[in-house]
Amino acid sequence: MNLEALLDSYRRWFGEELVDREGGPVAWRRRLDAAPFAVVAHGPGPDPVLNYGNRKALELWEMDWEEFTRTPSRLTAEEPNREERARLLAQVSERGFIDDYSGVRVSKGGRRFCIARARVWNVLEASGAYCGQAAAFGSWSYLEETPISASISPL
Repeated sequence: MNLEALLDSYRRWFGEELVDREGGPVAWRRRLDAAPFAVVAHGPGPDPVLNYGNRKALELWEMDWEEFTRTPSRLTAEEPNREERARLLAQVSERGFIDDYSGVRVSKGGRRFCIARARVWNVLEASGAYCGQAAAFGSWSYLEETPISASISPL
């Protein structure tokens, strides 16, 4: 994933920065990777594969970087929830973003968690070419456990 495109697209759709942009791309990646909220992205295509997950996302989905970035993004949701997820992504494709998505996801180990107040957006290159979609969320709860919440934007 082109980190600059991911961050520029977030700013375009939501009018604010996802992370502090001081210090250049290495600093941005460090801040994004260490954020207390989850950020995930996938590329384009009919069955897009995940191409970015920060540390919080890797922890939630119980995967390492190599496995995460080989996973079709549809597999982040259980089979019964995949149709609803597909509708959401189609809406994002048409509109450019969604500001308040909630849904159930499942980790590699089968642990189910509900995400809330997620922001989902189209990622565009500087030229305007579509290069995927991303999501950020700071609120989730493991089903039948206490909710966990972190601010999406630390700014």
